[in-house]
Amino acid sequence: MKVSTVLVALLAIAASAASYAGEAKIKWQDLNDYADARPGNDVKKPYHERLMKKFDKHFNFEAQNLPEGSVFNAEITDLDLAGEVRYGMNEFRVMKPVYIPRIEFSYKLVDKDGKVLSSGDVKLKDMSYMDRMRSIHSDKEFYYDFRLISSWFQDSLYPELGIEPQKVYR
Repeated sequence: MKVSTVLVALLAIAASAASYAGEAKIKWQDLNDYADARPGNDVKKPYHERLMKKFDKHFNFEAQNLPEGSVFNAEITDLDLAGEVRYGMNEFRVMKPVYIPRIEFSYKLVDKDGKVLSSGDVKLKDMSYMDRMRSIHSDKEFYYDFRLISSWFQDSLYPELGIEPQKVYR
């Protein structure tokens, strides 16, 4: 009897997890044309590749909370990373309250049948990004930028769709 109870519980967990499994597809423009996607001390091309890969991964993290089979299609139209690159003997990103993170993108969320669930143009900025409580993720590269994106998903898109997120980044 206990084995069957455990099996039923595991199947219920698997079924509920399967109901949330969206995907994100992100289109990028030339990162040199964005307000600030500068690498600091890194080599530009590998830095840009890493930036796009990490942002794509983060959008896909948030898309896991979207309905199964849905696709979040977004085109990043502008990006201004938190901080500012300072030039000198070494180039490095300085984090100060005046160098706020900003991101602009247009998106279309479609379900597995291609029906548009939500769409729009989004302009995000966090003018008090350094004043908020930091989380366990705060030592990660692009933390403030990812928190900005996650806040939009959690405060705007999920409520619009009536979704209670299973995985949260704060």
